[in-house]
Amino acid sequence: MNAIEQGRALRRLRMLRGIKQSHLAELLGVDQASISRWERGGMPLGPDRWAVVLDLLAASPASAGDAALKRLVTSSSAKVHLICDDSHRLLAASQPRQAEWHADLPELIGRSLLPYASDEILAAEEGLFARGWHEGYLASLTLETGANHDAVLPIEPSRVLWERVQLADGSAGRLVTTIG
Repeated sequence: MNAIEQGRALRRLRMLRGIKQSHLAELLGVDQASISRWERGGMPLGPDRWAVVLDLLAASPASAGDAALKRLVTSSSAKVHLICDDSHRLLAASQPRQAEWHADLPELIGRSLLPYASDEILAAEEGLFARGWHEGYLASLTLETGANHDAVLPIEPSRVLWERVQLADGSAGRLVTTIG
């Protein structure tokens, strides 16, 4: 994610939580001008700082509606998982999806899955802003992915469907389903 996309994601997450720049600056131990520069994409956040921001602002399925969505995902017979659309943190996964992975689900819940993405997934991710994904102009996307050759969370060449869903706190989730 480049600095401009990261800045947009930061602003979107902050606005969804109703947090002012000055308050976020206080929480992070920086000045308000730094938050402004990050949001404009003028200065990238380092990986450690970005992880702290995501811990403070990322979505979590907490409401009754979100709990029902999580239950549907975990009980699905399809290879499907639910992530926070902005942070890519895993929120839920079906048994068939978990069977593909070589890590226990509790170790993965709350962790970003982006480091495990294949080149095709990363390329599709980069194109989401141009397609209006985050503004709601595109609600689903089908893509072909190649293998990632990862020992922990392997991805095999397949066709996947991304569906953007609204979580109760106003943030977006993404259902990722293998369809072929």
